[in-house]
Amino acid sequence: MPHYDLFVLGGGSGGVACARTSASFGAKVGLAEADRLGGTCVNRGCVPKKFLVYASHAGEDICNSTSLGWSVQTPHFDWPRLRDGVQTELRRLNGIYEGLLEKFNVDVFAGTARFIDAKTVEVNGEIITADRFMVATGGTPFVPDFPGRQHVIVSDDAFLLESLPKSMAIVGGGYIAQEFAGIFNGLGVDVTVIARSSRLLRGFDADLSEHLQAEQTKKGIKFQCATHIERIEKTDTGYRIHCKECGNRTFDTVLYATGRRPNIKGLGLEEIGVSVTANGAIKVDEKMQTSVDGIFAIGDVTDRVNLTPVAIHEGRIFAGNHFADTQNMMDYELIPTTIFSQPPLSTIGLTEAQARERYANIVIYKSIFKPMKYSLGQINEKTLMKLVVDSASDRVVGVHMVGSDAGEIIQGFAVALKAGATKKDFDRTVGVHPSSAEEFVTMREPFVAD
Repeated sequence: MPHYDLFVLGGGSGGVACARTSASFGAKVGLAEADRLGGTCVNRGCVPKKFLVYASHAGEDICNSTSLGWSVQTPHFDWPRLRDGVQTELRRLNGIYEGLLEKFNVDVFAGTARFIDAKTVEVNGEIITADRFMVATGGTPFVPDFPGRQHVIVSDDAFLLESLPKSMAIVGGGYIAQEFAGIFNGLGVDVTVIARSSRLLRGFDADLSEHLQAEQTKKGIKFQCATHIERIEKTDTGYRIHCKECGNRTFDTVLYATGRRPNIKGLGLEEIGVSVTANGAIKVDEKMQTSVDGIFAIGDVTDRVNLTPVAIHEGRIFAGNHFADTQNMMDYELIPTTIFSQPPLSTIGLTEAQARERYANIVIYKSIFKPMKYSLGQINEKTLMKLVVDSASDRVVGVHMVGSDAGEIIQGFAVALKAGATKKDFDRTVGVHPSSAEEFVTMREPFVAD
């Protein structure tokens, strides 16, 4: 019967980081994964999605190049070539993950681990014991129960479509819906976003979500907000969505992007007393400890901050604290976030609404402009940049952007906010000219609403 210092359930980014870092500190580590190594991010999320974003934006780049002197013949897009090429790259990345675990002598078990008791799991009939267990099984797409549910696809399916549909309804108002809306619209699909909420991207700064919707509308994406779908019917011409607000329209494909839920099915957690929330998230304390001693959890399965870099950081902190005598705590403040919509949206720190709740007086700086690269062409995309400043301390408490390269730009400002940068620090920083990024250090006049 194999015994480990640490056994990890889940071979996604967080689980692999936890396993190999723990092993590098001398721990004997085992890991169970039923699917391909790399988890959602590598196989059905961040990585393949970014390739699709590149591909879908390429059409706009080709269009813009004509204004810069290039003569371009009628472009043709080959979906199967992109789809299969992405899958080939993902298999290469799977191999890299496998190699990393092998390098650090982590034993990998192909299958789902199920708890028998607090010190024992079973994988494909094999009994395994460990001093500590880390649950890092991530999340899975959630589709509510309604008539016609069987006719929809989810984000996992979108990467493997046999062919591109002519029309697509994307149901959801969150970041996954906005990213896939941009992707498929850019690839020539007629896209309609249907959301239950009255505005998109709840939880993000209102200026950003409104600006993004306006820019996406200019690109041809249609929106139907405050809409409740009653049922979906399969017809000879596609899938008819029945709802009062959207006029019972028919689409070739209906993609549901209505959030994700923690992936705990079949793990046996509740049977051994591990406490979970109403939506299945594992409850943990600040040390990632669950309600059962010796069982820990990180990443999306805890439903705290569901971002791949957060899960990786949590896994490494856990490894250091348990196998390298460090005493570090995960800091969930000032985590940068990017939505790879078109244009992309990126943010760090407080929204304007959050800042007004926390501070007595805040000052807003805002700039909306057409990026230089679109100045000569017919693409009418505008960038939004916004700073939120605490008036009393002069600290910049929020940096927000919708526009080209937003994620690349905000990453640098994340360091500045972590270091406690003030508006005066921004003002005395020399900008890179000509660039969009320099706008963040040249905004001098506070924004005053009309």
